[in-house]
Amino acid sequence: MSIKKYKPILPTLRFKTSVVNKDLSKAPPEKRLTTTLKKRAGHNNQGRQVVSYRGGGSKKHYRIIDFKRDKHGITARVASLEYDPFRSCWLNLVVYSDGEKRYIIAPHGLKSGDTVISGSQSSIKLGNSLPLREIPLGTEIHNIQALPNRGGTVVRSAGCSAQILAKEGRYAHIRLPSSEVKLFLLECFATIGSVSNPEYSSISSGKAGRTRWLGRRPHTRGVAKNPVDHPMGGGEGKSSGGRHPCSATGLPAKGYRTRKKNKPGSKFIVKRRKKRKGG
Repeated sequence: MSIKKYKPILPTLRFKTSVVNKDLSKAPPEKRLTTTLKKRAGHNNQGRQVVSYRGGGSKKHYRIIDFKRDKHGITARVASLEYDPFRSCWLNLVVYSDGEKRYIIAPHGLKSGDTVISGSQSSIKLGNSLPLREIPLGTEIHNIQALPNRGGTVVRSAGCSAQILAKEGRYAHIRLPSSEVKLFLLECFATIGSVSNPEYSSISSGKAGRTRWLGRRPHTRGVAKNPVDHPMGGGEGKSSGGRHPCSATGLPAKGYRTRKKNKPGSKFIVKRRKKRKGG
């Protein structure tokens, strides 16, 4: 697995880079584990636009992923490593000993032919899923459940991993990729290892068209708009808008904290993430 650079025989290839992985399967996805999603293009369930500059993009099928890993005590063999258009990481197609197939988030280093298992008393092995109570301190983990008996929702992006720092009472102290330390119940499940495709952050698209394929439309600066369209718009010449940088709805930018003060999960935060420089 490495970063590939292209010979600039075309302007679009001059800065293009991609990840080369010979283990990545070229076969179509498992049909029974795919479904279609209606495109919303940045609109919510009421039809209102909540995210700007979204729309278009290539057709894609959603892969149904087993985030719960609730098939306990049954060994599964890794059949293939596959690409997922909805995520930055890759997926593993696993086949259980009883014949059932499922998609899981691919841990970095897990190869085709390896076996994984989930459930209590499982071995501390790459790709295995077990409760935080049974995972040793200092172990790298991902796909962590925020609440017991629910699917993993934390640490699922490419190359990410969390670390168990301590266990105290009913909770485990876990350092997240953002450097934040948070409490998780010891009954919550997590998967051993880090998430696959760690080179994802080093990829350069090389041209605007590849961004359009992903469903992102051209972004217009706020200062280039009219006052009716953006708070920073208008003015004579290249003016800065006459006010502090903000979003189209007037929300301040450049370091303004948007997290709600009374958010229920705030009481489980032991150490806040580090502030950005200049924020």
